[in-house]
Amino acid sequence: MTLRADDRLIVAMDVPNALAGLKLAETLGDSVSFYKIGLGMLTGGGLALADELKQQHGKRIFLDMKLFDIGATVEHAVRGLAQFDLDFLTVHGDPHVVRAAKEGASGKDLKILAVTILTSLDRADLDDCLIQAGDIPDLVTQRAARAFEAGADGIIASPNEAALIRALPQATGKLIVTPGVRPAGTDHGDQKRIATPSSAVADGANHIVVGRPVWQADDPRAAVQAILAEMALVPPA
Repeated sequence: MTLRADDRLIVAMDVPNALAGLKLAETLGDSVSFYKIGLGMLTGGGLALADELKQQHGKRIFLDMKLFDIGATVEHAVRGLAQFDLDFLTVHGDPHVVRAAKEGASGKDLKILAVTILTSLDRADLDDCLIQAGDIPDLVTQRAARAFEAGADGIIASPNEAALIRALPQATGKLIVTPGVRPAGTDHGDQKRIATPSSAVADGANHIVVGRPVWQADDPRAAVQAILAEMALVPPA
């Protein structure tokens, strides 16, 4: 039985260019309804791909730019991106960035998602960056709470912290989107804080992001179907 698309699954199009992205979308067909287009695709026609998938194929689009700059620049950038009728946009979770992004998205349906701590980082990496001492889960939940208070519509965090964030009073009605999701038996790649699709959703994630386990698979559509089957074990929140 072929499972229908589930909006909780976002497939990351971490492919070289827009042509490769369109080919992947054609391969996956109606089994995927939501795509993430990231910074690596920006110079390969990423915005054009986002627009085509949205307007001509009816897909939802998550633009993962992780914007960070002074408030005025962030606001200006988000206002420009909001014209593309996107669904999600990421910015860094610093409160001044979140507030500026929300101002830039004013009047649009674009959801601003705040990045807490990248899922490829561990405590040693944070030490190298001179980030304050503390366990990563504690730092992530603190950053999430401050981002929510600044107006973020949702949070990007690893699956390991999803349950902690969902328990925050500030998280009521907010989105939790988790990259670093790896189906059982697949390669972890450069991700250090990971979980399976079913456990991430069970812990409170509204959406999971899966990239390489799909587009690097010998049969990407079959890989998606396996993820959908696992997610179907956990009913939507």
